[in-house]
Amino acid sequence: MTPQKIEAALADLFEQWAGESPKLILPLAPSGSERIYYRLQGSEKAAIGTYSPNDRESRAFLEYSRHFHSKSLPVPEIYAEDLSTKVYLQEDLGSTTLYSFLLQNDDYFPDYLAQIYKRVVEQLARLQIIGGKDLSYEHSYPKQAFDKEAMFWDLNYFKYHFLMLTRVRFDEQALEKDFHDLADYLLTADNQYFLFRDFQSRNIMIKSGEPYFIDYQGGRRGALQYDLASLLFQAKANIPPDIRQEILQHYIKVAGELTPINPDRFVEHYNGYVLIRNIQVLGAYGFRGLFERKEHFLKSIPHGLRNIKGLLENWQLPIELPHLREAMQRILDSKKFEPFNKIKSSTSLLTVGINSFSYHAGGIPEDSSGNGGGFVFDCRFIHNPGRYEPYKKLTGRDESVINFLKQHSTMDEYLHNVFRIVDAAVEDYIERSFTNLTVNFGCTGGQHRSVYAADALGKHLKEKYGVRVVLHHVEQEKKNWEN
Repeated sequence: MTPQKIEAALADLFEQWAGESPKLILPLAPSGSERIYYRLQGSEKAAIGTYSPNDRESRAFLEYSRHFHSKSLPVPEIYAEDLSTKVYLQEDLGSTTLYSFLLQNDDYFPDYLAQIYKRVVEQLARLQIIGGKDLSYEHSYPKQAFDKEAMFWDLNYFKYHFLMLTRVRFDEQALEKDFHDLADYLLTADNQYFLFRDFQSRNIMIKSGEPYFIDYQGGRRGALQYDLASLLFQAKANIPPDIRQEILQHYIKVAGELTPINPDRFVEHYNGYVLIRNIQVLGAYGFRGLFERKEHFLKSIPHGLRNIKGLLENWQLPIELPHLREAMQRILDSKKFEPFNKIKSSTSLLTVGINSFSYHAGGIPEDSSGNGGGFVFDCRFIHNPGRYEPYKKLTGRDESVINFLKQHSTMDEYLHNVFRIVDAAVEDYIERSFTNLTVNFGCTGGQHRSVYAADALGKHLKEKYGVRVVLHHVEQEKKNWEN
């Protein structure tokens, strides 16, 4: 279904619900799935519009949402649906996620953030326990329970999409025995609650200081510990161990007021679910990063392995799993996923100049570094947001334009290929102590596509290599000077 048809279907549904056509339809950030989200606004009402090609997944989300909302749990209200066109409208909970709070703090974890996490786990316990009562799993997708079969999906995902791609040696038959032992142990936990499945900071909205939950369409019956492990061991959250322990104990206290809990037994099983969740995450990073070569997931692997390292150093399971532990230790010992040596990069003399420009206005910028020129990448074949009225006065630095390029164009794939080409040059230039490299991105007006691409490359090179980056948006700087 084309973006134009999706927007038309959402506009029709919005008009049926609100009694007026939307004045604004803007694509939101990609979700990492096939679902596409839009923000729709009328003169008095607003909603988040969702397009999902998977009817079973949509039905699971809609039925869960109505059940949870009827129990006054913190989830979006469903306003309208039309699965014949694969769209539905839900409450707009704003744009602030728990993940956005994490981005503000780097390695620092302030007390106010710990308090937010405590409020999140309080509401998580209510969703799992109160929301799980009388909940029909008839529409669950793809499974009604996190049973042994589902666990083996995750374990084999790790084996085939991460472990095998690392090329470390392991005994597959012995590893299979450890998988059975781990799954059998996890199934001894009480597993009659609602399991969110992907409970992490991107799926937690913060509105007026309170947490709200989204994207639980993969939910099913399971143990309380899994979602808690997902939240507290999210790879990039980097929650300090003492704060993680404090939040865990707070959850046990709150959940224990809603259902009988043996704290010691709970923690034992929690450690097992921490292990299987981290294994599942590495499988996802392996598939998206090592197999599909997506940069974001490749950069996430070291964070995931940091969690594995902590688990191996502080083993707290009542079962040994020797072959699984040995395989994971070999991955760590290989040092294959250690980031590029930024210390060496930061002492180099390399400066990367990155320019965005207009082919129509001024053409390719001259290279003032004395290096005689550099890379020139043409963005004109990429779907242009500047063709649409809501984006004409915006630039590639505005959120709605960024979301458009990520959702409705091949920009991410294009940049993935650009990164691979430029990375090779940067690493070679660092090794040879070169001082300058120039990269140019051109589009029709030098306003949307080239600006976004230049910014994205600059951020990528700073994060990966720590080199000095000098950005120039030629047309935008010209307009600022003229104004």
